[in-house]
Amino acid sequence: MGNKKNALRAGTVIGGTALLSLLASPAFAVTHDDGADPGPGISVGETIGVFVVLPIVLFLLIAAAVSLTDKSRKQ
Repeated sequence: MGNKKNALRAGTVIGGTALLSLLASPAFAVTHDDGADPGPGISVGETIGVFVVLPIVLFLLIAAAVSLTDKSRKQ
């Protein structure tokens, strides 16, 4: 019974901390540091390319390189 209470308490603390961090993160993005010079934003296409397409292509290239150099298969 004691373990369930401790687990519930730990889950509540972790969940509350995560929730507060998520709620506070946009507030941190509003202010810029001294000397910060943010550049222009990127478009939706560039964002999808950098964060979706590029990782998939890199994964496929690495997987192909590993598959081609695999010496454990019988010839």
